[in-house]
Amino acid sequence: MPELLSYGLIPILAIAAAALLALVAWVNRDRTPFAEEGSQDPDNHTLRSDYQSGMGGGSVTTWKVPKDPDAYARLFVPKDKD
Repeated sequence: MPELLSYGLIPILAIAAAALLALVAWVNRDRTPFAEEGSQDPDNHTLRSDYQSGMGGGSVTTWKVPKDPDAYARLFVPKDKD
């Protein structure tokens, strides 16, 4: 094993890992969010948050927000308020 390190195995692996990450970033550069069929709601905007950590983790969250400003403002009024 020490003879492998003397030939520069660690720098070669580091360069290979960097090249692989660059390739993945280049392939995903034009990726568009998934569009759900029939999700065109005339009364709501659909917002999507897509987080990928790069190490296999991440999350996707979708919200529906009313297009009407008054309906949107009512979302922030406490339920017990009349």
